[in-house]
Amino acid sequence: MPAYILKRLLLMIPTLFGILLLTFVVIQFVPGGPVEQMVAQLQGRDTGGEGSAAGGAGYRGRQGVDAKRIEEIRTLYGFDKPAHERFWQMLGQYARFDLGKSFYYPKSVWELVKEKLPVSISLGLWTFFLSYLISVPLGIAKAVRAGTRFDTLTSLIVLIGYAIPGFVLGVALLVIFGGQLQWFPLRGLTSSNWESLSWGARIVDYLWHITLPVTASVLGAFAVTTMLTKNAFLEEIRKQYVLTARAKGLSERTVLWKHVFRNALIPIVTGFPAAFIGAFFAGSLLIETLFSLDGLGLLSYESVMRRDYPVVLGTLYLFTLIGLVTKLISDLCYVWVDPRVKFD
Repeated sequence: MPAYILKRLLLMIPTLFGILLLTFVVIQFVPGGPVEQMVAQLQGRDTGGEGSAAGGAGYRGRQGVDAKRIEEIRTLYGFDKPAHERFWQMLGQYARFDLGKSFYYPKSVWELVKEKLPVSISLGLWTFFLSYLISVPLGIAKAVRAGTRFDTLTSLIVLIGYAIPGFVLGVALLVIFGGQLQWFPLRGLTSSNWESLSWGARIVDYLWHITLPVTASVLGAFAVTTMLTKNAFLEEIRKQYVLTARAKGLSERTVLWKHVFRNALIPIVTGFPAAFIGAFFAGSLLIETLFSLDGLGLLSYESVMRRDYPVVLGTLYLFTLIGLVTKLISDLCYVWVDPRVKFD
């Protein structure tokens, strides 16, 4: 086992290197980088800035940007160095867990991630726990009652929920419960006066705001886990050891919970670490945008649109590293759940 863990940890290095190299190379060919955007602003070509004037007559006074000024801008963003030198410098920073500083925010990438993380954690954890709390019991009930009217009806509901995109459901929830009935707020994670509220009022206010976005996220999230749980239990129930346990006179409850339960949960438990960690960092961009929640999903989208390369590459490095470690933990869970599994 130690040799296997060491091998997996060493394999993470070329994996990280390949992902960062591929992304870095792609970025070099993407037009509209930070230098071009700054030059466009100085030339008055940015919409809504000083470059637009009344009556449709464009402001022409700043169109000429001399080469010296452009070179200063390139130096400011670090583009005065060759691409390979910038890449190795970036790798050196990442080896020290220094993710660099944003081009557009007066903050480091670490500070931006810490600021946005609470929103993504709120959405992700509620979605994760509610999904598992609903899916696992529902999947077990469907397996026990396989082929009955309950199984057919719940399968229909689950598949309909899975087929409806989360953002479409979010729009419907906003229109009905936020706009027409006005039962829930339309945006934000807390009210503007949240700091002045008591602790009890803060909890109520937080739950009041998080209800609609979590509902929109959960509906499609628990469908896969529900069907996976059902199929895993059905496969175990049909095995020979279950027939033997029943022949010995054990009750169905004992057979289900003492013999079938542990074996059937192997594919679910092994995916638990990845789902748990993914809840922090896999926030939905559309849900966050729809409900005006400033989380990691929105940060990633804005950094790509603004060509904020330190944020794009820094968050990619961080999330990839966490994903690789989580994958290793998920594989090790196989041994923890089923000691018969040997990696050699």
